[in-house]
Amino acid sequence: MSTPDIRVLVVEDDPVAADAHALYVGRVPGFTVSGTVHSMGDARRHLDQHGVDLLLLDLYLPDGHGLQLVRALRAAGHTADIIAVTSARDLTMVREGVSLGVVQYVLKPFTFATLRDRLTRYAAFRATAGEAGSQDEVDRAIAALRAPRPAALPKGLTAATLRAVTDALRAAEGGLTAAEAAAGVGISRITARRYLEHLVESGRAARAPQYGQVGRPELRYRWSGH
Repeated sequence: MSTPDIRVLVVEDDPVAADAHALYVGRVPGFTVSGTVHSMGDARRHLDQHGVDLLLLDLYLPDGHGLQLVRALRAAGHTADIIAVTSARDLTMVREGVSLGVVQYVLKPFTFATLRDRLTRYAAFRATAGEAGSQDEVDRAIAALRAPRPAALPKGLTAATLRAVTDALRAAEGGLTAAEAAAGVGISRITARRYLEHLVESGRAARAPQYGQVGRPELRYRWSGH
């Protein structure tokens, strides 16, 4: 007997983002989209009428904060799990969400690969059943939800400078050259290029030659939304 799909309700105020998230969910085997709504009120109405196992929940909604919705759902007896989707990086909010039963956080913007990884881990966690025979089994069940530790930065690169270069690149709509990134962050051009190349290698940025100037074309880097 096959296991029924995990039913997901996408709660996102931006209709374009909501459609994209629903498309992502529908591409992951074992998951199906129960619906797409754009507010807390619509989410509660949907949950009262349809079976939902998991909410992909934006935390900033037009009629309140997403964690308010989680509190209301718990008080009403809804047991659906929550994956929070947010651009907020407030760790106090993260801790509060965990206390309310948020099982995963996904920071915007994210790619299909990122969401697929979180959903796959959630499915593995959800599939655990029965009685644990040891501490190791309990640890493995909990670890299924956790993403692996990020790889160490290449020698000579620091997290603080990488964050500064990343923020500058994300803010530049037309992208940046290494010289422009260097000037904006306050580092040398060679150092800026090392960080920009690291972002390209890790899939978070793309580069293309910039023509129209005398001499060799200069590379322009653009944030790719990963």
